[in-house]
Amino acid sequence: MENLMQKIEELRKSLEYHANKYYVEDAPEISDYEYDMMFRELQRLEEEHPEFADDNSPTRRVGGKALDKFEKVRHTVPLGSLTDVFSYEELKAYLETAGPEDVFSVEAKIDGLSVALRYENGRFIRGATRGDGVTGEDVTANLRTVRSIPLSIPYPGRLEVRGEVYMPKSSFERLNAGREARGEAKFANPRNAAAGSLRQLDSGITAARGLDIFIFNLQDCDRSFERHDETLAFLREQGFRIIPQIRTLVGSEAIIGQIEEIGRMRESLPYDIDGVVIKENLLTRRTELGETANTPKWAVAYKFPPERKATKLLDITVQVGRTGVLTPNAVFEPIRLAGTTVSRATLHNLDFIREKDIRIGDTVYVQKAGDIIPEVVSSDIKARDGSEREYRMPTHCPSCGEPVTSSPDEAAIRCTNASCPAQRIRTITYFASRGAMDIDGLGEGVVKLLCDNGLLLDCAGLYSLDPARLAALDRMGEKSASNLIAAIEASKERGLERLLCAFGIRQVGEKAAKALADVFSDIDELFSATVERLTGIPDVGEITAGNIVDFFSHPQTRRMVEELKRQGVKTSSIRTEPRGSRLAGMTFVLTGTLPTMSRDEASALIEANGGKTSSSVSKKTSYVLAGAEAGSKLTKAQQLGIPVLEEKDLIDMIAE
Repeated sequence: MENLMQKIEELRKSLEYHANKYYVEDAPEISDYEYDMMFRELQRLEEEHPEFADDNSPTRRVGGKALDKFEKVRHTVPLGSLTDVFSYEELKAYLETAGPEDVFSVEAKIDGLSVALRYENGRFIRGATRGDGVTGEDVTANLRTVRSIPLSIPYPGRLEVRGEVYMPKSSFERLNAGREARGEAKFANPRNAAAGSLRQLDSGITAARGLDIFIFNLQDCDRSFERHDETLAFLREQGFRIIPQIRTLVGSEAIIGQIEEIGRMRESLPYDIDGVVIKENLLTRRTELGETANTPKWAVAYKFPPERKATKLLDITVQVGRTGVLTPNAVFEPIRLAGTTVSRATLHNLDFIREKDIRIGDTVYVQKAGDIIPEVVSSDIKARDGSEREYRMPTHCPSCGEPVTSSPDEAAIRCTNASCPAQRIRTITYFASRGAMDIDGLGEGVVKLLCDNGLLLDCAGLYSLDPARLAALDRMGEKSASNLIAAIEASKERGLERLLCAFGIRQVGEKAAKALADVFSDIDELFSATVERLTGIPDVGEITAGNIVDFFSHPQTRRMVEELKRQGVKTSSIRTEPRGSRLAGMTFVLTGTLPTMSRDEASALIEANGGKTSSSVSKKTSYVLAGAEAGSKLTKAQQLGIPVLEEKDLIDMIAE
């Protein structure tokens, strides 16, 4: 038995060694086949002898048992966020506060998700997300699937490192191609994909996503060091994949020169970077400079301006939305922006096209707003050769052929045909979306498939789909059909609030739908509701009230509601009593990205404890809950003197 255990340990060490050679050093010593045969042998021995199981075995990198939730972890050393600078002038102002002898480490800023990895006695024992910098989530099982993270290291003492988990461009493109083929929504960029993959409760899903990591800081160690570059050399010796493009420099000219050099190589890198980090190299100097509440004074991040590229505008097409609005879209020669290849962007409306004087055939400049949404910034008028054509909106709907109408009160042009096929597909897709009836697996691709095959005419028709006919469709099959029918059946219990949101009534989103469901106990009451009654409800203004009355005045709405009832869809309010009253009488406005919760989760937490949430800041606002990249709502709160909270402040308020 001792010989068997020794063989298992030798296989584990050998596999870890060769994984490091392949994934970290990019210098494999054996073939993929030889590695796979060793891996299979270890799997066989572990299955036959479960008494020798080890969480840090290389076989655990393929994922394990799914979790119910992530446990919270308090960081041994806080994971602070960096102060951002957006110009060389701001950077020089920061550098002027340093002494002339200060040496800085200049490093590419990987666009991913920050984590802390902890080792004891040479073994990886815990990995956690950054969270709010003080408390994160335990994602150890998921991080074990990242092959460039060593599960064991030579150093036997206490060690904690900080790194950035990211999704390589190749993994991102493969993931999105698969999602598109299955009719699922694509991820906006590699960073979003990495964040979503690392927070999967099923580590098997994480293992399949192809995540990677760069280590960029030593957080805690029972060994002393003098310089940052010295710690990185030590970590490299331990088998960690260290962040590349690092130089130690003195003076603003040399630092700016390195920033520009990194910027030039940005496009050719196999991963996304969104800036450059400049930090003190001497560790004692870091101690002297100190930190603010959650931001180190010894480092800043220079953020690259939005990447902007020129391309040729080939055409302008029109998309018909679920409310009948005709939206012009630019079709241009494909370009790569902020990690993805793009060839389309919305042009909003005809006023936008005229204001920017955009013509078909123009050379246009495109960037990504927030590194996510492609947008046409301008056209190059000087590059015109006379072949360019002015664009005119169609007079008839491109989907159904019916005449379109416009209103002097808005820039939108609409198709008013309630039976328009394009509107039907988008209306049903919206009905099934997460914030509405939340029917898993019913994306736009599947809805189009059902409509094109005559299986679906409207939202109510979802609840009478024939499983056999569904299973017979291409790309469906019995298993997928069964899962979809189960998801549709589960959606019957969502209640009035989600149903009102799902209807897609103009200007009735999740907030207004909740306000209506708090007042009306059943959908039948809304058929007789007046504008005067509705405007007395919070989050329902006069225009919204008019839209609600108009929607419920149509005979087809009554027919649809009756069919939904007949199919067993719950049309009454689901009222839950608050779990606590700590936030009673308080109104919160949420802005930015919170560390550990989505805005929906934070809103639910506030309301469960007696508070209310609002979409706009006013003098009646009690607090603004702000996360990263908070926008104009935060600015308005500061102007009005309204207290601003971080996520941990909210949690503390409730805990009290």
